[in-house]
Formats: sequence, C-alpha cells, structure tokens
Amino acid sequence: MITDIINKKRLGKELSYHELDVFFNGYLDGKVKDYQMSSLLMAICINGMNEEEVFSLTKIFIDSGDVLDLSFISGIVVDKHSTGGIGDKTTLIIAPIVASLGIPILKMSGRGLGYTGGTIDKLESIPGYRVNLSDEEVIKQVQDIGIVVTGQTASLAPMDKEIYALRDVTATVSSIPLIAVSIMSKKIAGGADKILIDIKVGNGALLHTKKEAEELSLLLKKIGKIYQKEVHTMISDMNVPLGFCIGNSLEVMEAVRVLKGEEIGNNLTKLCIDLSTELVCMAKNVSVQDAQDMVMQAINSGAAYQKFLELIKAQSGDLKGMPLSKKYKEIKAEQSGIIQNISAIKLGELSVLLGAGRLSKEDSIDYGVGIELKKQVGDQVKKGDVLAKIYYKTLPHLHNFKDIFIIR
Repeated sequence: MITDIINKKRLGKELSYHELDVFFNGYLDGKVKDYQMSSLLMAICINGMNEEEVFSLTKIFIDSGDVLDLSFISGIVVDKHSTGGIGDKTTLIIAPIVASLGIPILKMSGRGLGYTGGTIDKLESIPGYRVNLSDEEVIKQVQDIGIVVTGQTASLAPMDKEIYALRDVTATVSSIPLIAVSIMSKKIAGGADKILIDIKVGNGALLHTKKEAEELSLLLKKIGKIYQKEVHTMISDMNVPLGFCIGNSLEVMEAVRVLKGEEIGNNLTKLCIDLSTELVCMAKNVSVQDAQDMVMQAINSGAAYQKFLELIKAQSGDLKGMPLSKKYKEIKAEQSGIIQNISAIKLGELSVLLGAGRLSKEDSIDYGVGIELKKQVGDQVKKGDVLAKIYYKTLPHLHNFKDIFIIR
C-alpha cells in the first residue's frame, strides 16, 4: 500500500484523502519510515498536487492535533507568517509593534528551512528563552500581555512539525502545495482571526518567480476561505538579504536596533513598517495612513521595544549574554566602485556552512556565528573597504566570496 501510494504520485496521479491520510498518519505513528516519506515528498515536489489534494492534506495536518479556541479574547487576534528568506527577522520586530498597539498577536513559528533562517532558532539564541509553551501557557500569555512568539505546541499540528524537519534536509522545501499546507495548518490550528502572509520571492527565497508567489497567494486564500479565516498576502523581494545581519544571535541584536529606532531607511525596516501597517489595517479597520502613523508612533515612543522586552521576560529569556563568536574575519573590497548586487542565496549558503543553519535533521546550530554586512546595494566603496564581518568557530573556504558582492 505504501509503495503503491509513492508510485502513484511518482506517475503524477491524484492521491485520495484516504491515501494521504494512511500515508501521513502512518508516518506520525512510526509505521512509515523517513526514506518512504522522503520519496513521497520528492514526488509531490516534482509532480505537484491539485487543489483537492492540498485541501485534503491541510485537513489531515490540522486534525493531527488540537485547534486553539481564542474566541474569549476581546478584539481581533492576528497572526503573521513569512515564507522565509535570508536575514528575515521580521517577526521579532512586527509582533511587538502590533501588540504594543493593543492588537493581540499569537505567532507560532518554525525552525530554519534549508538556507532560510527560522524564527525559533533565532529566539533560542536568547539565553533562557522558552520556545516550547503548552496550550494553557500560550492562552494565558496572550491574555496577560497580548503577545506570544513560540514554537508549535505539542498538540497543534504535530504532523507539520515532523514533516517540516524532514523537508528541511531532503530538498523538498520549495514545493508550493507543501508550503501552503504547512503554513495554513499551523495558522488555522493557532486560532487567529486574521492572517497576513509575507511571500518572499528571489534567489534567496523558496520561491524564485512572481508567478510562483501569486500561485501560492491564491492557494493560501482559498484554504483560508474554507476555514473562514481572512487571509491577506504581501509579496516582497528576497534577491538581497533583509537588513545587515545573517545568523541567529546577530539577527536578534539587529531586531532590537530596529525596535529602538536606530535602523532607519533600510529594506528590513521598510518591510517591517509595511507589514505592521497592513496588520493594523486588518485588525482596526483603519486607513493605511492612520495605521502607518500608529506604527511609527509605537516605534518612536519606545512602546514597541518595551513590548519586546515584555515578551522576552514572559518566556524566561535574558538578552544579556547573547552568544557571539570572538573569532571574526573582515572581508574587504578588491576594487572601488558601486555595489550593484549582494547575493542573498550565497550568503544564506555561507551561513549554513558557518553553522548557523542545518545540513541534516540532527544538526545543532551555533547561535554565535554569522555574517554582518557593512555595506548595502548602491553604496560607493573604495578598494580595501570592509564589506562584511564573518563570525565563525571554524572558517570555511571563502574562495567565492567575491561573487557575493558585485562591484562596478
């Protein structure tokens, strides 16, 4: 039966609800092995799934656990998701901004997929921060301070947690059907009323074309409609890294600077303002200008940063003693000119080699390594200027680093 299902999808045929249910629940129960699930995931990645298969698999994922009922919370509860990118620490910034404006936000995040960093990995770089909360703790924290950023609780979409980890190391992360199922099963189980999804497009993202992003956007909205959830999407660029830092601890420190209003005008700050504005519009039913004014006030008054500190304290974290490797290497410009491009994907691949991401499911992460960019696209540089600092424990070969920065 198991091999028949794999072979059926290998041939590009539609799988029934029953076949998907038997296979995926069999994996969760330990009857289907990693290598068998990997084969099916690859067949899905190559041949795709139709909408009925996606709807069926989403239901199977949701039904593998509980669904939070947040109807007792006053006001609209919002959630936000990003499909992942290089240097994407937007959740760490957006969630406190929105919560500081009195909008409850419950965010269940994942670990890194491939070369894209995971919010949970970043949060775990904060000493003591608890990413594994119970359903009861999640609900109490939303009631008490209006914000939770945690990993998937054990009871919510547990199937997604298992499949997510396997996709990360089997080159099956970029399948649009699997992305849609993973996102929406978590979001629906999380119980939020309205959901904003930031779909990244570019060489440093899971999706490389706007057409793919639009296809995913439509699919997410269709799943949302089935479960009576209002889903909004934004498509954003991931051909260059977001902000200046790549690596878990480094990215938390950068998020703090943005929340303090110290990082103005770069692509990370601009995107966070746009996404926060959209969430405020959705929750408060106000104009874009009014929503943006509220967002800027939350940053400029320090309210957003204070909410971030509340979040860290509530989940037992301590920003003191954030890990950062004492070893670093400066990468300098080999010629003068203007930076035309900074390759997001090459920086993502380098961050994994440094130890900031996983090459296998069992790999641990080094929270103190990463890359700090000193220049951005459009900057004028002179030969010898520092382009980046590489924080490392063991330095990989950097023969292709000059390919990352295109200077003319």
